[in-house]
Amino acid sequence: MAYDAVVLVSFGGPERPEDVMPFLQNVTRGRGVPPERLEEVAEHYQHFGGVSPINQQCRELLAAIREDFAANGIDLPVYWGNRNWDPMLADTVAQMRDDGVQHALAFVTSAFGGYSSCRQYQEDIAAARAAVGADAPLVDKLRQFWDHPGFVEPHADAVRVALAQLDPAKRSTTRLVFTAHSIPDSMDANAGPHGFRYTAQLAETARLVHAAAAPDLEYDLVWQSRSGPPQVPWLEPDVNDHLAALAAQGVTGVVVSPIGFVSDHLEVVWDLDTEALETAKQLGLDFVRAGTPGTDPRFVTMVRELVRERTDPEGATLRRRLGELPLWDTCPTVCCVPTRRPS
Repeated sequence: MAYDAVVLVSFGGPERPEDVMPFLQNVTRGRGVPPERLEEVAEHYQHFGGVSPINQQCRELLAAIREDFAANGIDLPVYWGNRNWDPMLADTVAQMRDDGVQHALAFVTSAFGGYSSCRQYQEDIAAARAAVGADAPLVDKLRQFWDHPGFVEPHADAVRVALAQLDPAKRSTTRLVFTAHSIPDSMDANAGPHGFRYTAQLAETARLVHAAAAPDLEYDLVWQSRSGPPQVPWLEPDVNDHLAALAAQGVTGVVVSPIGFVSDHLEVVWDLDTEALETAKQLGLDFVRAGTPGTDPRFVTMVRELVRERTDPEGATLRRRLGELPLWDTCPTVCCVPTRRPS
C-alpha cells in the first residue's frame, strides 16, 4: 500500500501555567473526575512551572525520526499532532491535507493495547479526519510495540544503569519494580476479539526487561497515576503502597522502571521522581528510577522499522519482536472498546 507521510501522535501537555487547567479539562472531559482532583493534578504541573515535559520530548523525537528517515532512504515527511493540546491532531491533519498528503501512517507514543493507550487514539484520528472533512487524508495507525527490541532493550539498559547506583552488597535485598499507568478494571477486563489484556502485554514487557537486565532479582509489576472517581476500581497495587509492602518484607532497595512509558513525562517525573521517591525515603528504602527510551537510537530505529513493515512488500518478514503473545498489524473496530466508560 502506498503511503506519503508519517504523523507522530501523542498525548500533549501544557507549556504555560495558564494552560494547565484547560488542558486537564480536555483530558478528563466526560469522565466524572472531581474538581478537587483536577486542582491537585494542576499543582503537580505548577511544580514544574506549568510546563509538561512531553511536548519538548515529542519535538526531540520528531527531529530524531526525521534525521533517521533521511539517513536511511525513507522519503516521507513527518508531522506531529496531539490528543489534548497544541499542536492538536485535527490542525495537523488539516495541514497534511493542505500539503497534499493522501494516506499517512501514525506512530502513537504508546506501546500497548487497551482503550486509553490504543483504541482512543484510533478514535482521535477518526475525529480529526471528520473535523477536516471529506478531503482529509487517510491515516492508519502502526502496530503496538510492547515487545519490539527497540523498546525493550533501552528499558533493560536503563535498569542496568540504575542498579549500578545501588550498593552491590545489598543486591540480595534489592527488588526490581516495573510500573505502568493504572486503568479501570473494566477496561482491562474487556480483552477484545484477540483475547489479550493491557495487563498481559505489560507483564510480557516486564518479563523481557527483567530477563535481559537482572534475571537474578525478584520483580513486580505495579501501577501508578490512577485518576477518576474513587468508587471506580482501578488496577492495583499502587506503587507507593507496594513500596511500603516491600519495606515490611525486608527489601532494602528498589529500582523502579516505568515500562509503561516511552519518555520521562509528568507521570514519571512527578509520580515517581517526586511522590514515590518521597515514599521510599520515609520507608528507608534506597530508590533509583530507571530511564525511559526517549530518543535512544534503538527506539528511533524501531519507528523506521515499523514504517517499513507497512511500506515494504515483504513487510511481515521484517517484523522484529521478542515476546510470545499474539501480534497483529491492524485492530478491528470492536477491539478494546470498554463495556462502560468510567463515571
